[in-house]
Amino acid sequence: MPAAAKTTLSCDLIALDLDGTLLRADGSVSPYSIETIARARDAGVDVIVCTGRGYVECRHVLKWIDQTDAVIVAGGSLTACGSTGRTLHRFPMHPSLVSVVVDTLHAHAQAAMVLKDPSAAGYDYLVLGGEGEHPIDPVTSWWFEEMGVTARFARTLDEDEHPEQTVRVGLCTDESASRPIAEALRKALPETAVLHDFPAIVARHAEGTQPRRVNIVEVFDGRASKWGAIHRLASERGIDPARVVAIGDEVNDVSMIRGAGCGIAMGNATASVREVADRHTEPNSDDGAARAIGRILSGQW
Repeated sequence: MPAAAKTTLSCDLIALDLDGTLLRADGSVSPYSIETIARARDAGVDVIVCTGRGYVECRHVLKWIDQTDAVIVAGGSLTACGSTGRTLHRFPMHPSLVSVVVDTLHAHAQAAMVLKDPSAAGYDYLVLGGEGEHPIDPVTSWWFEEMGVTARFARTLDEDEHPEQTVRVGLCTDESASRPIAEALRKALPETAVLHDFPAIVARHAEGTQPRRVNIVEVFDGRASKWGAIHRLASERGIDPARVVAIGDEVNDVSMIRGAGCGIAMGNATASVREVADRHTEPNSDDGAARAIGRILSGQW
């Protein structure tokens, strides 16, 4: 009997978002997803995590899926080694851009969360409360403790010892408060800057308190995006962008869904992601990302 024909894979690299994509609502990864990612690697496909989280905030997920290859974190502004967390590349923000964002957040009585390159600075966030010593949101306090995020607290940028290592500035606050802040930033920022305003996946904190709808507002250098980091990595590996698959669900995934040879929107994706996607899969509650990978491995997609 002749041997079965071998499936020719349509991609060389798969970029996977975490929240709302690989992760289920409770923050877990299903055994089916873990097994499917392993099958993709065995087939010779590079599987890259590409998340808005910082490295420390996703390292437990990386262990679950045995991710030792490079990971793209902090919305594309940092690329790190999956096993050690050592930074491989960063897109830093110009100090003048950082100043505009921090001043705008302080003007709205909000603390500014200045994300650093942790490999260089030795910590994750410089939290600037301003002259009014504005506190961070309770959700942020809970998240820092839950994820083991390291932070230093100060008032102004004058106390920033590592201005060249800033890759993102943002905040987490009530949905209603985020809108005027995002609008003020749009007016103040140069056209080259990247601004995101989207719902936080996790909005629980402090046992006994009520769940809240909170948004994340964040600003990056204009070069920093998930697709910018993926494209750079693919170029280093000699991978044609047309043979890159990206799977995501939220506004910060739009660049990679649009840029990849095959952009796949989750069933729970926002309209902005669905509009630019080439294909659509099931929601994260039904292992949509793994199902999409399975279709690629089988040659269906």
